[in-house]
Amino acid sequence: MIWEALGAVIVGFAIALSARRWLPERFPAHALTLATGPVAALVGALLTHSILGPGHPVQAMLAAVAVGAALLSVLARPPRRRARRPAPALKGHRTA
Repeated sequence: MIWEALGAVIVGFAIALSARRWLPERFPAHALTLATGPVAALVGALLTHSILGPGHPVQAMLAAVAVGAALLSVLARPPRRRARRPAPALKGHRTA
């Protein structure tokens, strides 16, 4: 059990570091991102362990990855879009 928990924390930290490195503009709060990844992965692994019982380390790690990635995606900001400028009006045309 302790190895599953430690593995989940390491996996969550790796997910958080990857998200922070690949998309730094989408994760501006560095400390929050690095804290959410391991905690979310640990919650996913412990929840899976409590549901399935001992002896399912692969499923616990898969749940740790899934829950860690899902909760990190909640922190991600949407990408910035450029403001659309209205098209210039044509001279001599009337709009009805």
